[in-house]
Amino acid sequence: MSSTRERSILLRTVLFLAIVGIAVVVGYFIMRPSDALPIYHPAQLDPRLVDPELKGVQGEHHIADFRLVDQFGGNFTLNDVGDRIVVADFFFTTCATICPKMTDQMERVQEAYKADPRVLLLSHSVTPEMDSVPVLAAYAELHNADPDRWRFLTGDRKQIYALARKSYFAAMDEGDGGPDDFVHTENFVLVDPQRRIRGFYDGTNAKDVDRLIGDIGKLLEEEAEHK
Repeated sequence: MSSTRERSILLRTVLFLAIVGIAVVVGYFIMRPSDALPIYHPAQLDPRLVDPELKGVQGEHHIADFRLVDQFGGNFTLNDVGDRIVVADFFFTTCATICPKMTDQMERVQEAYKADPRVLLLSHSVTPEMDSVPVLAAYAELHNADPDRWRFLTGDRKQIYALARKSYFAAMDEGDGGPDDFVHTENFVLVDPQRRIRGFYDGTNAKDVDRLIGDIGKLLEEEAEHK
């Protein structure tokens, strides 16, 4: 009788410990910080980054379509981006301050994903009147840009400036894209295949670009899980 009672107590103890163990494991997975990247909307951003027309806008934000010209002289649109992950920046070839640092860091991003066709880098010229197709082609060659991984874009100035301010939220200043307007920003912007912004990074800072390189990997894993 005593042996039966002891076995019953032991069984209840084992069951109790098992339930506690399961609860701890479940609680860990519920409470642990998520590795998922945020999806940025205008209302969540620093107001200085958001164009006045979009301040306070709720719901999903998507990069607007565009029609620009790449370093080969061909038209380039969102259709050409396809379902790739994009890292975008805004630069100009004669810049002697932040742009050389940004371009060096973008080279690092290209190198990290040189074998992955799912990642595309887009560098938009903010002085398109000076950065012609031949100028961009020479600049791309100088920086070892793989045309399948990295496009340099020129074209309509107002369109580029609208992209910087209203699509990518890359610049803190306001302007109309006119002759006296000028965008100068160190921001790299990470965009998913659904055209949603997933991260902002200081393109002059190697550690922040390391974070970008890691976040691209997270986004690639996220996209693979959804397919």
